Amino acid sequence: QVQLVESGGGLVQAEGSLRLSCTPSGRTASLSRMGWFRQAPGKEHEFVAAIRWSGGDTYYADSVKGRFTISRDSARNTVYLQMNNLKTEDTAVYLCVAAIGPRGIFRISEYNYWGQGTQVTVSS
Repeated sequence: QVQLVESGGGLVQAEGSLRLSCTPSGRTASLSRMGWFRQAPGKEHEFVAAIRWSGGDTYYADSVKGRFTISRDSARNTVYLQMNNLKTEDTAVYLCVAAIGPRGIFRISEYNYWGQGTQVTVSS
């Protein structure tokens, strides 16, 4: 089993920045990739970004390209989501996710483990 602990959410004004962190614990050696999804009230989970453990390939939703950066600190075993130039439409609960094995990237059902979520609120 893998547990995910997220931090870094909060309230920020539009055009501001936040950095989310996600630290996995447990059987982390089996992980193949991690990522972030978000869910706004009344909406489905939306893919935000993901990173592969091997090779470090990164993937982004079109809505966040150029503004968000996903990265991994191997020494700290932590994944970060740096969010710049935030917009009010970025307001959502952000969930860290992790997966084992050769599965897909863009659907939350492809991930084995989910964090509790952290609220990001962007005010105008």
